[in-house]
Amino acid sequence: MSARGWTSRPSPLWTSEPVLVTAGPDADDDADPVEVARLIILRQLTRGPRTRAQLAEACRRRGVPEDAAQQMLDRFGELGLVDDNAYARAWVDSRHVGRGLSRRALRHELRHRGVDDETAEGALERIDAADEEATAQALVLSRLPGLQRYDAATQTRRLTGLLTRRGYSPGTALAVVRRVLADVQGEAFDP
Repeated sequence: MSARGWTSRPSPLWTSEPVLVTAGPDADDDADPVEVARLIILRQLTRGPRTRAQLAEACRRRGVPEDAAQQMLDRFGELGLVDDNAYARAWVDSRHVGRGLSRRALRHELRHRGVDDETAEGALERIDAADEEATAQALVLSRLPGLQRYDAATQTRRLTGLLTRRGYSPGTALAVVRRVLADVQGEAFDP
């Protein structure tokens, strides 16, 4: 102990190691499964927004009985803390503008996160074909300066590949790339 009464060891609250709440064979037999589910869900939500399916999976992995997890998920839903519709809308807005993803790629990501098809379609209906094309065009324009040293065919191939990896159909990707390159390079463009 130092002169001021402090130890050189950090307090358990100050450690960087995560404190895990467990339920199952290693857990305290007296632990209330509903309370364990509440703590797991709260911890997951402090890390960021989650879908109902992601939270249910986190509870399942920790051995929380399904009925206890569903009870807490229903309660968090009533409070507005678990809302798949709001999650899907925010995800679509963020990933479409920030990453330039197409509707198809966004639909796949939402499905992967446990958002049902009806909710995903509701969030995706906010993006129309013109928005999707404008986003693809902006993505191509942002990447074009780094490709100036290449010939037109290589630029077309690389930019089309970029868009198809972001979920755009090959036909749409090629049309957008050709249009942007023609606008930027003038009528002399011929891949």
